[in-house]
Amino acid sequence: MTDNTTALVTGANKGIGYEVAARLAELGMTVLLGSRDRERGERAAEKLRAAGGDVRCVVLDVTDPGSIERVAAALTRLDVLVNNAGVAGPIGLEPSRTPARALREVLETNVVGVLMVTNAMLPLLRRSPAPRIVNVSSGVGSLAHHTDPGHYMAALAPSATYPVSKTALNQLTVQYAKELRGSGVLVNAVAPGPCATDLTKDLPFPVTRTAAEGAEIVVRMATLPPDGPTGGFYAESGPMPW
Repeated sequence: MTDNTTALVTGANKGIGYEVAARLAELGMTVLLGSRDRERGERAAEKLRAAGGDVRCVVLDVTDPGSIERVAAALTRLDVLVNNAGVAGPIGLEPSRTPARALREVLETNVVGVLMVTNAMLPLLRRSPAPRIVNVSSGVGSLAHHTDPGHYMAALAPSATYPVSKTALNQLTVQYAKELRGSGVLVNAVAPGPCATDLTKDLPFPVTRTAAEGAEIVVRMATLPPDGPTGGFYAESGPMPW
C-alpha cells in the first residue's frame, strides 16, 4: 500500500460495505463511501470521519450509468474497488413462481451493476501501482454447495434470483481475471458468510455473525500483495468451491 491509496466501496452506507469502509480507512486509505442515498451516505461517512478516517461520501447508484459516469469522471486516482452493493430479491419464492422482472432486477444490481462500475473504473485502476478488485459474492453462489446432499445449502428453499446472481457474479469475476491477468490488477470474489444485516433479516433462521466479521475477507483480498491470487473465490477459511 502506498501513500494516498484510494478505495471505492459500493453500497457502503450500512452492513458489510460500511464495515469494509471502516477497516480500509483504519488502514490509512482514502475511502469513497458509495451510497444511492446522499443523506444516509453522508451520515455514514461522517461517523467514520469522527473515528479518524479519511472517508468521503459519493452518491452512486450501480444501476444508473449516469451516476457511475459522474463518479468516475470526478476521480483522479483509484487503487481498490469493492463491488459490494447488492439486493436479495424475493425470499422464499420458488423458481416456477418467479416473474422474469424479479430476476432482471436482481441481476441488474448484482451482476450488470458490477460490470458497469468495473468498466468505468478500470482506466483509473490500470494506473494504480497495486490495483485490486473485490466482488462481494456469497456462498449461495456455489454450485457445489447446492448440489452436495451433505451441505446445509442443499436443503435451502430453491430460488431463481439471489443465488443465480451470485453464481453469475463468480463467473464474471473469473472473466475479468482472465482479461487482466499480467496487468497487475488482481480480481477476486469473496463469500463473507451469513451476517446479521438488512440482507439477511428475513431469513427463516437466526444469523449471529456480525457484518464486521464478514468484512474481514473482503479487506484481506483488497490488500493482497503483488503475488496474491487472482480469479478466485474465497471465504475467511480459504478457497470456496465453485
